[in-house]
Amino acid sequence: MTDFHAELETRLTRYAAIDSQSDADSAASPSTEIQLNILRLLEAELQEIGASDVQLTAYGTVLATIPGTAPGPTVGFLAHVDTAPQFNASGVKPRVIRGYNGGAISFPDNPALTLSPDHNPYLASKVGHDIITASGLTLLGADDKAGVAILMTAARHLLANPEIKHPTLRLAFTPDEEIGRGVDPRLPHDLAADFAYTFDGGAVGEIEYESFSADGATVQIKGVSIHPGLAKGKLVNAIPLAAKIIAALPQQTMLPELTDDRDGFIHATDMTGGSSEMTLKFILRDFEREGLAEKGAILQAVCAAVQASEPRAEITCTINPQYRNMRYWLEHDMTPVTLARDAARSLGLEPVSVPIRGGTDGSRLTEMGVPCPNLFTGMQNIHGPLEWISVQDMAVATQLCLTLVQQASKPTA
Repeated sequence: MTDFHAELETRLTRYAAIDSQSDADSAASPSTEIQLNILRLLEAELQEIGASDVQLTAYGTVLATIPGTAPGPTVGFLAHVDTAPQFNASGVKPRVIRGYNGGAISFPDNPALTLSPDHNPYLASKVGHDIITASGLTLLGADDKAGVAILMTAARHLLANPEIKHPTLRLAFTPDEEIGRGVDPRLPHDLAADFAYTFDGGAVGEIEYESFSADGATVQIKGVSIHPGLAKGKLVNAIPLAAKIIAALPQQTMLPELTDDRDGFIHATDMTGGSSEMTLKFILRDFEREGLAEKGAILQAVCAAVQASEPRAEITCTINPQYRNMRYWLEHDMTPVTLARDAARSLGLEPVSVPIRGGTDGSRLTEMGVPCPNLFTGMQNIHGPLEWISVQDMAVATQLCLTLVQQASKPTA
């Protein structure tokens, strides 16, 4: 079995150090110019390793072909280059802890921060592994630059070893996945794959074909503004109205910090404005369409009740679809899931399929006609300063990719 450890470590630490945070408030595509820095780098690297049809599209996705050496379906592979807006992702300083000793990991730029196996059981199983983290002030960005590193490593290996039999492969490195805009409407046609996979998952063995269904909601509150010294009977302060809406939402059964497994949630992500006008943003999540619609109805009912309590205010609640559970389509044709599971078992792994409490580019791509389950990379504690990944886990994911494409070229019985 080929040792990809050094290449994966080099690629991830190089990619993670490039700022590429997306911005949900931007209408541009990509949403931030800085994402083009890593996209152009990948474009150049793909050309350098000999990939075909390399292009950076007008919508900010890098596409490339690994020509087939055997018959079979055209298989797509995707990873996203953007990092999450929820936490500082500027100036990431990746560092490698070689031969992890099983103890608590400290962070040079944040001495108060500790990554402990006591609270991270998966970390406890990685003694002897090489662990990559950031320095304590930023997230790492293994979500999903680990996926980028895995696919680039696998692509280079296949191009350097044409004797390995595999069908035609299509690569796509997307921007803006973290803000739900990674799959442009033109991508399914441009990808031209029979089915695809995102490398954007967690623990080794995870092969995911079920995700949240997701909507976003924006609540606008317009009060009545007047000088506070002259406000009696006239002022309508938007801030207390915003607080009433937040407080009126179901707490124990609807907050993400109090839910798990198959529970959905209503999550307030932003509150901006002042006394005259406030904007609240929410994400709504559920595994079923009915549950998602119910959560939207709850939020709208709360807004209507607060509006009724203060008719001089103006409160609107707008709900926009984001993505839907990929299971709705994949359960009708499990071919890509079965292929990935068979490849995992051939590597001695027992595949685990658990619902993703989130979404991937694969959620949208599946909905748009290209079946696209999600495969593991090893990333853990994503979207925060305790994010980490094992280089050895990434190597297993790379082997899975290579095994999968070789099995895809074999005729079915």
